[in-house]
Amino acid sequence: MKIAFKIILPAAFLILVATKEVDAQDSIVIKTLPPVTVTAATLRVPPVVWKNFADYFTGAYNSRFFRLNRDYLAKFILNNQENRALFTKRGSLVYNIAYGYERNLPEDLRRQVKTSYLDYEITRAIKVTEANRVIWVLNLETKKKLIIVRLEDGDLEEAEQLDKL
Repeated sequence: MKIAFKIILPAAFLILVATKEVDAQDSIVIKTLPPVTVTAATLRVPPVVWKNFADYFTGAYNSRFFRLNRDYLAKFILNNQENRALFTKRGSLVYNIAYGYERNLPEDLRRQVKTSYLDYEITRAIKVTEANRVIWVLNLETKKKLIIVRLEDGDLEEAEQLDKL
């Protein structure tokens, strides 16, 4: 009797489980997960970085700071241009990049480029300020060509020339 009970009980259990699985396949059960909320960690920017940022870029808005290795990268809008500025943890400005267009290029530089590239339109003008240097990187375009030029201290240098498809 004990042997029959030991065989019948596991067999009955398997039959019960098998019928439950068949019933489960017939009805679709959707298990919903609880909602997930993602929050950004607040970045602690040293006061000296905030102060120097405010001193260098008066009137900047939509500013956001990101940690970049040991430095702080600020993304912001100033004079209707997107900007990026990198500060050391001690507040020193490493570089600033201002993304603009032909209208943001100083008139004397615009004239210099237009006389060298008569048939080209200036589609982007990016100003890079770093270590007392101002470098302009310009995209010049026609219907068939794209030229990237670099302009520093009045020297115009063609960096790349591409054919459009």
